Amino acid sequence: MTESFADKHPVPRGVRAAAAWSWRLLVIGAFIAVLFIGFWHFREVMVPVAIAVLGAAGLVPLVDFLNRHGVPRSLAVVASMITVLGTVGVILAYVGKEFVNGFPQLTDQVKATVNSLKDWLINGPIGLQQKQVDHVGKDVIDFLEKNQQKVAGGALSTASTATEIVTGAFLTLFLMIFFLYGGGQIWAFLTKLVPANYRQRAYEAGHAGFGTLVGYVRATVIVALVDALGIGIGLKLLGVNLALPLASLVFFGAFIPIVGALVTGGVAVLVTLVTNGWVAALIALAIVVAVMQLESHVLQPFLMGRTVRLHPVAVVLAIAAGIVLGSIIGGLLAVPLIAFLNTAIRELNGSAADAPETTDGLVLTADPDPPTWDK
Repeated sequence: MTESFADKHPVPRGVRAAAAWSWRLLVIGAFIAVLFIGFWHFREVMVPVAIAVLGAAGLVPLVDFLNRHGVPRSLAVVASMITVLGTVGVILAYVGKEFVNGFPQLTDQVKATVNSLKDWLINGPIGLQQKQVDHVGKDVIDFLEKNQQKVAGGALSTASTATEIVTGAFLTLFLMIFFLYGGGQIWAFLTKLVPANYRQRAYEAGHAGFGTLVGYVRATVIVALVDALGIGIGLKLLGVNLALPLASLVFFGAFIPIVGALVTGGVAVLVTLVTNGWVAALIALAIVVAVMQLESHVLQPFLMGRTVRLHPVAVVLAIAAGIVLGSIIGGLLAVPLIAFLNTAIRELNGSAADAPETTDGLVLTADPDPPTWDK
């Protein structure tokens, strides 16, 4: 019998292993791509769902605390949402008013700063000609002037944008109510889609992953408050007119770990430079750096270290990928998603395989969750 080419040149084991891994990774990558495309195609629905899950993770300790101390769960859900969301709404309304009132003054100060810069470039040591600096800062000034009237009027750009925001807000609030009241039953019902042998493992993985989200949201809120208070008080002492809106910006930016607080802190320093000069800007920079050091070396390890257990490299890469794929919303949801998956996968690798008994057949029950997350 004639020896074939394959017999003469067998495929090395390393190549076979690489080929086997390659097609599996391609299938996994295609599956992830399909999930992302589906999420983005239905983002008007899926984004409120994701935000509602995070909101429920943030409020469920308070709901469980009230429920444990004798308050009916339905009343605890309503009271918690009214208290927390009402407080946030009042603060945002006040911050928005301060921003609207201070924006025209900021525009005038930017113009004055740009004109001073032009004068220094012409009459200073650089000695540029007038025509070379005519366009310096022109785009920034034009942008501020064009948007000043919109900001002062508090108007949204289009009616469709307003409709999307209002619809998304109502959907988020509606979902939060049901997630807070009976989220465990909803998840147990969804696990009916998983084969019976793996149903309990899937249920426990989701349960553990949500526990990680509870710790993540709680820690992020505390870190954001410390960042906003530290930078906001520093800006107020420096006499920055927009100290409160900038502190609010820092607070919301901190929900994107590492990157968000850094970027919003840089905005605060830049505004301080424009409005109060370079000495105040250097002091503001020192304040931002000090707050960031406190966050990275004390708050983040102490509050998130045991709960989230994500390497900073993984956090930065997740945020970068989220921002590229989904803009600000992607950056906001990237780290919670990675934290959830990290914990869920760990739980899947070490759980029993019994079916959950939370639902009866395929009928979703309306019994409230037992209080577990206030520990």
